[in-house]
Amino acid sequence: MANIRKIEGKTGTSYKITVTNGRDMNGKQMRHYKTWVPAAGMTQRQVDKELARVAMEFERQILEGFAADNRQTFAAYAEYVLALKERTGTKIRTIERYRDLLKRINPAIGHLKLADIRPQHLNTLYANLGESGIRADGEKAVAKVDMPALLKEKKITRNKLAELSGVSSATVSTVTKGRRVTKAVADAISVVLKIDTGKLFTIESDTSPLSDKTILEHHRLISTILAQAEKEMLVQYNAAHRATPPKVARQEAASFQPEEVQAIRDALEGEPLKWKTASHLLLVTGCRRGEIVGLKWDKVDWANNQIKIDRALLYSNTRGVYEDTTKTSTTRYIKLPVETMLLLKEYRQWYTELQLANGPRWNNTGYIFVQDNGKPMNPDSLTDWLRKFSQRHSLPHIHPHKFRHTMASLLYYNGLDSVTISKRLGHAKVSTTADIYSHIIKQADEKASECIADTILRNPGVG
Repeated sequence: MANIRKIEGKTGTSYKITVTNGRDMNGKQMRHYKTWVPAAGMTQRQVDKELARVAMEFERQILEGFAADNRQTFAAYAEYVLALKERTGTKIRTIERYRDLLKRINPAIGHLKLADIRPQHLNTLYANLGESGIRADGEKAVAKVDMPALLKEKKITRNKLAELSGVSSATVSTVTKGRRVTKAVADAISVVLKIDTGKLFTIESDTSPLSDKTILEHHRLISTILAQAEKEMLVQYNAAHRATPPKVARQEAASFQPEEVQAIRDALEGEPLKWKTASHLLLVTGCRRGEIVGLKWDKVDWANNQIKIDRALLYSNTRGVYEDTTKTSTTRYIKLPVETMLLLKEYRQWYTELQLANGPRWNNTGYIFVQDNGKPMNPDSLTDWLRKFSQRHSLPHIHPHKFRHTMASLLYYNGLDSVTISKRLGHAKVSTTADIYSHIIKQADEKASECIADTILRNPGVG
């Protein structure tokens, strides 16, 4: 039976409920505690009745296996869950994203005890995230001087600047290309260069509210953490399941039209062979950009005209460029057209000449697409090149993933089934492919219906 002790404190009256259940490995009794504070204005009779109910419910929870230890906060438990996910193989970039989201979640509910979290707390958080000025990284900075020239004048290499400022080499590269970075990065670089931030960078403020999609990301992380607590019987139910996050309309996967693909192919003919080959592979394979820059020569099966996709190059703020498994940790083989194999052979010859020209400076990493010294490429480099390429040739904005959607769309329109397309794309589930391209499937089905009607019902020669 639960033991109840009344506590008179400076802030009022509370009750400490203790339930003893079993013994630990040392034979010591295991006690669980809960503190209950009566609402203001309750009569003594109401207090006694509610206290008895709370004590009985707490005892029931303990006997049923719920370790309802109210001392564990959401923030502390979230760290435990993230550590658990790291040990069980969750991708590094996913863990980093979780930590970014917790920067906004913990100030709102991190102090709350797990068992005290209610849907109302979460709904209030989601409403606050949708307000203007919520962005912690609201100030962005863009270099307003010729940064490469300044580094040359100061005799500081990009790698040295990265080392001294404590930011990644990729971020320094972003700065030298005139792209936006956080003000914190700008401040760190300014300190190293001994020039006031305001003289080096233009500071821009971003007070726009978070998108519904981003708010939904916060909700999903909270739900994941509370689901683990529910699984471990620390809470009776997942409060996130009863909350009301914003709804996000599914956006159709954007793809290029056939005439746009032809225009891109024509424009690529005048571009450097490395970028032409990488773009060509993006288009014909439907691979993710990390899978393309992570492709190695020993993964090319010249005899069977196919490549093996089992690794990817990724970028992390903490690790820089690193190799990992594919997004779904699967391996797939992709058949390539003869034209693609011929282009790869031409590129391999150029690659060999580049390697010989570098001599001892060359880093033999085995990757097909590399920096001029053979080191691995940052996946962002491919995205950045395609952006500039599309601007130079007045083409629609090109993002690597748009090539992926284009290939999938073409396959659907040519009658291939979702299972085949899913395998080529490397999706873990066929349902994922069907969900992403549901609008394409519908259009392809309508086209097939018209084709049948034209052949059977509208052809005067039939019958």
